[in-house]
Amino acid sequence: MAAAQTIRDAKLVQYLTEAYGNEKQLESALEAHIAMTSRAAYKKRLRQHLTETKRHAREVEKRIKRLGGSSTLGEVAASAQGLAGKALAAAQGPLHAVRGTGEAEKELKNAKTEYASEAEEIATYAAIEALAANVGDRDTERLARAIRREEERMARYLERLIPTLSRAVATAEIPARERNGGRTRRRRATARRSAPRKRAARTQKARSR
Repeated sequence: MAAAQTIRDAKLVQYLTEAYGNEKQLESALEAHIAMTSRAAYKKRLRQHLTETKRHAREVEKRIKRLGGSSTLGEVAASAQGLAGKALAAAQGPLHAVRGTGEAEKELKNAKTEYASEAEEIATYAAIEALAANVGDRDTERLARAIRREEERMARYLERLIPTLSRAVATAEIPARERNGGRTRRRRATARRSAPRKRAARTQKARSR
């Protein structure tokens, strides 16, 4: 007969169940975003992270079972939350497909959504890591730390990418005369202000000869 699940393990299962649901939701969202992305390097990184996300879900599910989740509502809740997350992501996919006025803006908004998702994932695994450390579950602590670090790498990638995508929106959707107009006006104003000083300097130099 299997031993009864402890309060400690039940709490860990609760947190891991939340993480599992997040991974399944992100999995579906990434699949939708990959289909909408034409930028080669960005698409490649999303595919890599989709592979990581699927692995995260498998590893978290295994950990839930090892902590007794299979004999409690933990596994059932994880499955239900995963299905709910997939349904939500599937519903969001068509909405994401029409966001923005062009392809560049669509990619920018998707990257911003992904960045927000990574922040939530990082917070979730940081909480699991700290909880596991405080209750002496080294296996869960190591798993949470390893996943958190991969989520942080993805977040850093997106943080670097977002300004590039924003510049692409400016290039694609704002005429060059309007993009450069502000800088041109500032240069002209600066030139007008400096012209009298330059003329005075030339006059002074001529007199001194």
